Amino acid sequence: MKNKLALYLQLIRWDRPAGWLLLLWPTLSALWVAAHGFPGWHLLTVFTLGTILMRSAGCCLNDVADREFDRHVKRTAQRPVTRGAVSVREALILGAVLALLAFGLVLTTNTATIAWSFAALAVAVVYPYAKRFVSMPQAVLGVAFSFGIPMAFAAVQSRVPALAWLLLLGNLFWVIAYDTEYAMVDRDDDLKIGMKTSAITLGRFDVAAVLASYLIYLSIWAWALMDIAQPAIYFIAIAAALGQALWHGWLIRRRERDDCFRAFRLNHWLGFTVFAGIALSYALAGV
Repeated sequence: MKNKLALYLQLIRWDRPAGWLLLLWPTLSALWVAAHGFPGWHLLTVFTLGTILMRSAGCCLNDVADREFDRHVKRTAQRPVTRGAVSVREALILGAVLALLAFGLVLTTNTATIAWSFAALAVAVVYPYAKRFVSMPQAVLGVAFSFGIPMAFAAVQSRVPALAWLLLLGNLFWVIAYDTEYAMVDRDDDLKIGMKTSAITLGRFDVAAVLASYLIYLSIWAWALMDIAQPAIYFIAIAAALGQALWHGWLIRRRERDDCFRAFRLNHWLGFTVFAGIALSYALAGV
């Protein structure tokens, strides 16, 4: 039983929190913006735990969908489903249980949030298969990883204003940036097995596209939230995030596997920086 639990934890990437942090920071940012400050412990708990649960459920589905491809990729060949340590049935049951637990949290919010959760689930289910047909599957992932933003607004305001969709658009470019870095790690293997990724589609323009995506993301968020409570604090955070983005560009300039993977894993700090700027802006405005 202990060994099986260890395999399940490996399946949901419990030892790699960077994945759910990439989902969490833009979601919490949206919560703070929608509530004009601290959203309350109930919504903070619902969206934090919900993010962890849904990311874990997504890992289960993704590994089932990609199990035949993952055998041919160095980085993923030893995943539990790929090597047969966890069956497809077990992975799907675990994913379904985690998704149902997340839905149980959503049920404690309001009708608008519940309705949008079905759209979020649909996009999450579609993404693992987009890599077979879409030349830029990172854009599909961008929608999936950004859906916490409209849901956060729905939970606070019982509606999804235009601002939420603008923030989602900006966040989509951040996802394209960091997931392209991730795809650059596996590019050689993906070319052999016919997987479609942005790193392959962009070719020699990959580094430039990553930097451009970071710039678009930060520009949209800076413009959308220019009237935030304490704009000076927020724009300092945006500048710090831009500095991190430039550092990532420097890391990936030679397209070496380890450096690209390092740049990807550092992205949660960039997201935290933006969130911290938003949270501090509202906190200090109330002092």
